[in-house]
Amino acid sequence: MNSVMGLINLSEDESFITEVTQGRPLAALPFGGRYRLIDFTLSNMVNSDIANVGILLHDKFRALMDHLRSGKEWDLARKQDGLFILPPVQAEQAVLGDLQNIYQNRDYLLRSRDQYVLVSGSSSICNIDYRKALAFHVQTGADVTLIYNQMAVGDDDFIHCTTVAIDDSDRIVDMEVNAAKVKTNKVSMGMYLLDRELLIDLVDQAVARGETDFVKGIFLRNLNKIKICGFCHYGYLGRIHSIASYYRHNMALLRPEVWQELFFENGLIYTKVKDEAPTSYGVFSDVRGTLVANGCLLDGTVSDSVLFRGVKIHHQACVRDSLIMQNCEISEGAVLEHVICDKGVKITKGKRLIGEKCYPLVIKKGTVI
Repeated sequence: MNSVMGLINLSEDESFITEVTQGRPLAALPFGGRYRLIDFTLSNMVNSDIANVGILLHDKFRALMDHLRSGKEWDLARKQDGLFILPPVQAEQAVLGDLQNIYQNRDYLLRSRDQYVLVSGSSSICNIDYRKALAFHVQTGADVTLIYNQMAVGDDDFIHCTTVAIDDSDRIVDMEVNAAKVKTNKVSMGMYLLDRELLIDLVDQAVARGETDFVKGIFLRNLNKIKICGFCHYGYLGRIHSIASYYRHNMALLRPEVWQELFFENGLIYTKVKDEAPTSYGVFSDVRGTLVANGCLLDGTVSDSVLFRGVKIHHQACVRDSLIMQNCEISEGAVLEHVICDKGVKITKGKRLIGEKCYPLVIKKGTVI
């Protein structure tokens, strides 16, 4: 994959998950105890030998910059190639769309020596080897290879998705974006592999036509003009498109087979390193079926939950089926069930917070209840 560069497009629809993205982009959303969503995309690229990665920022990127730093954790702090942060050139781009953002950063594409570009978002959680997609791309002679996943009929993750129809030769013959009623179970993972010069040409043409949306302006409009083929990823896919999906895919990590696949199948998932003490379990702690990060102080009852770094659960507190993010504190006698606590939340003594499995209760960052 030395001939492939990565381009991570962070212009993603956050309108259905604003409770936890008000102060951070979707890519910086905490996941799995100590990770961020972008860790999966970055790690998959690095594990596939992609050494040149550009990140197209949109807005609210302070938290993401703090997480990425120099890219050292992903082995992208290099003298040649490495990690490139591509902020919007003009503030108006937030309104004009992601296509304009790519166009304004086309110099980065022009200066690259790589033949191909892998364009991806950050909302699809998976562990994928992009080298297999490149082999498929070369074998089929496609202009564009779109990576998709076949989801089970009735899956909740069909919401706000892009679906594709594929013929016997793996060519995509139809594509629908945010369709009210899906016609196929083949869901785009928002990952596209194509020739770098072709991408530049397609972006130039789309911008000249006044297009603003990358998927609609590049792929949907040219579906019958260029050869777009579909490569199927058969592994686990977690689409983060709502609070319910965010909660559900975090909870899926409590299943060992999902954890094993997501973090080890095709390579390790890397994240920002923090040197913290191991979690301390008090004499009254009762922790079962829970994913616990480092630096926690636990002296209460916890079951079927995900605890991020630095969480404190006091004596006689009870947490069930909940996500408790970094540096939260649950005081004595508090009861939480189906709750998402954003960073720095404090639940005082005796409070009782109950959400629903399909609609968890979200406590915003820094709130004291």
